Amino acid sequence: MSNSNEKIFTSQFFLIFGALFFTSFVMYVLMSPITQYTTDMGASASVAGLASGIYVIGGLISLIYSGQALQKWGWRKTAYVFLGLHLVVCLLYFISNNIPMLLLVRFLHGIGMGAGGAAIITIATPILPAKRFGEAMGYFLTGTPLAVGIGPIVGNYLIENVSATSCFLVATVIAVLALVCIFFVNIKQPQTTDYDTKNQYSGIEKFIELKAIPISVVSALCSFGYVGIISFCGVYASELHLVDAFSLFFIIYSIILIIARPLGGKIQDKFGNWIVTIVPITLQAIGVFLIALYPSFVSVIICAVCTGVGFGTFYSIANAMVTKNAPEERHSYAIATYLLFTDIALGFGPAFLGLFATAGNYGNLFLVSAIITFLALPISIVVLKRME
Repeated sequence: MSNSNEKIFTSQFFLIFGALFFTSFVMYVLMSPITQYTTDMGASASVAGLASGIYVIGGLISLIYSGQALQKWGWRKTAYVFLGLHLVVCLLYFISNNIPMLLLVRFLHGIGMGAGGAAIITIATPILPAKRFGEAMGYFLTGTPLAVGIGPIVGNYLIENVSATSCFLVATVIAVLALVCIFFVNIKQPQTTDYDTKNQYSGIEKFIELKAIPISVVSALCSFGYVGIISFCGVYASELHLVDAFSLFFIIYSIILIIARPLGGKIQDKFGNWIVTIVPITLQAIGVFLIALYPSFVSVIICAVCTGVGFGTFYSIANAMVTKNAPEERHSYAIATYLLFTDIALGFGPAFLGLFATAGNYGNLFLVSAIITFLALPISIVVLKRME
């Protein structure tokens, strides 16, 4: 069958895309409101930050177990359990009227989101056409940046003009829609033998896929440039009087990402992994170097383009790579491993990079993040050679 005859945009694609988009939307529609909701209860800024960050910790913990859960419980049951938890926790926000309760709810919400998201991406793998897998994965994973673009706008509007309760209500409705989408997906889980599940894999391989680690490490290093920008662009912009430039950054980044992800997948399907690995990592490093050493309106815009083509594209490219490089029965473990490594970098990267903002000089911080991104380049070359 030729590539042109393998359809990407089927009803099943739109259902699994909807599940990813709606699940991600819940996370981003609550991100800013939760911080304000916490401070409105009298909490300090650090506690408000904990309320936001503990969500990530819950997600990381659930990702460690998600591969095994998908294999033992089955893809459908795992998706129902964790997306069900995702929905139930949205309801618990309505009664979270004290800080300890809110922290517990945020932690549980992270668990539901982490494993639920891994289940959605795993379920998508057999739905996406094999000969156009990279391109299809690129289209599929645009669900997350769309949620990033729309969710915070809706959340900020509701918390400023209506109430926190309205944010929780919207999150609950959207979580229901995610479950509805999964309910109608025709889940095609590959069959495994008793030998596969009980004897072949032991120790750490019960939780992660070892073949997925190298490219996951590359993705984690590449993500440092991105996480440095999203975490510290506000203070850096104020320091350099570039608020207008950085306000355009994420708009340009999102537009470039939505265009570049499917295009990068097409190139991956046709020419292999080399060009779609080397070019994005290089551009990501160059973009962050520019704003670290030569900050200006122009360099910020160039960095937005480089970041969209860079980490924004490589995220989906690497996701496709770890999936195709793992045995079919280990796809769930490979995806969980990839998400775990990348999310660790995204979750704890800001704290590490913050150590280099000496005397309020955030240029040093971005310089370090650019160097770390560049380190991913020689490692990726070694990884790609071993995958040939």
